[in-house]
This record gives sequence, C-alpha cells and structure tokens, in this order.
Amino acid sequence: MVVLYIVVGLIAYLLGSISFSVIFSKKFAGFDVRDKGSKNAGTTNVLRTVGKKAAAITLICDILKGVVAILVALIANKLVEGSNGELLVQIAGVFVILGHTFPIFFGFRGGKGIATALGVLLITNYQIGLICLVFALVIMLITRIVSIGSILAAILFPILTIFINENYIVGNNYIIFGILIALLVIFNHRANLKRILSGTENKLSFKKK
Repeated sequence: MVVLYIVVGLIAYLLGSISFSVIFSKKFAGFDVRDKGSKNAGTTNVLRTVGKKAAAITLICDILKGVVAILVALIANKLVEGSNGELLVQIAGVFVILGHTFPIFFGFRGGKGIATALGVLLITNYQIGLICLVFALVIMLITRIVSIGSILAAILFPILTIFINENYIVGNNYIIFGILIALLVIFNHRANLKRILSGTENKLSFKKK
C-alpha cells in the first residue's frame, strides 16, 4: 500500500515538473522566461515579458496540472481497495506544487506554484478554492501586487478548512494539508516578502500602454 502513495506522489511531482511558462515563452518569444524580468517561471512574469496570450495559456495549463494530479489520486483510490483517498489527494496536491517549484525537467528552477495550487484547491473543495481566488483577486486589485494576494490567499486556505467541513472531493480533514500548502507558498515568496517590506516589489499596471 505504501508503494501506491509513493507512485501517486511521483506522478504528481512529474506532472508539476512540466514548466509551461518555459515551454510557451520559448515558443512565442524565443527565450526562456527565467532569463527575463523577475526570472520567475510563472504566469506573471510571462505576462510581463511575453504577453497576454502566452500568459493566459500558461495560467490555464498550470491550473490544469493541479486538477489532473488530484484526478490521478482519485483514480488510484478507486483502483486500489483499502487505500486512503483523502491522504492520496493530499499527497498529490503537495507534490504537484513541489514539482512546479522544483521541476526535474527544467533544472529544478520553477515557479511559485500559485496557479497549480489554485487548481488543487478548486478540485479538492470548489467552495474554498473560489473563496481564496476571489480574495486573492480583490487584494491584487487593491494593492496591485500579485505576491501579496497570493500569500494572503494561501494563509486563508488552512483557516477556511477549520470552518468549512463540506464540499471536499473526499474526506474533510484538510487542516494539516492547508498549513503545508500555505508554508510552501510563503517559502516560495520569500524574495517577494523582502521586496514588499523594502517597498520595491513590482506592481501590476492596469493601464493600456
């Protein structure tokens, strides 16, 4: 049975390791997005350095990585009698984000996992996922800083798991899972936190150039 959890974690990690931001930046602009802008392999940097089309496709694909990883966990739970579906989902959720952050196919230089984490949240519990999404967007609109919205939404996730005990795809005990995801997101944004505190964090511009 332990092998099942290892296999699901490995598959999720490999899915997360597909760095669409790098793939699409090379396809649409001919360069590695990690060599431009903030050097981050994520949607925001693709938006700034490549354009809206590539950013939109990257965002959708990164979200789908999280969704597919959870679906793999659910299929494994159905196929193997006696497996713990709740644990499988949580393993898949954590490892797909780890894959996005440290992709084995791209020199372990990945993104911060926000879009992939959103995919995980939306399929694990659509109610919590939507609340975190709306909350993040509101914070981003107010501050014009993507990282602040991302960090605060990640912190909100484990708090919501305490008060919301329904609409989970399987089980309902996700507090530890939520804390792990929040810590991982905060860790991935450690450089952003330094820039936020120093007042040098990049801001989004909603004006047409």
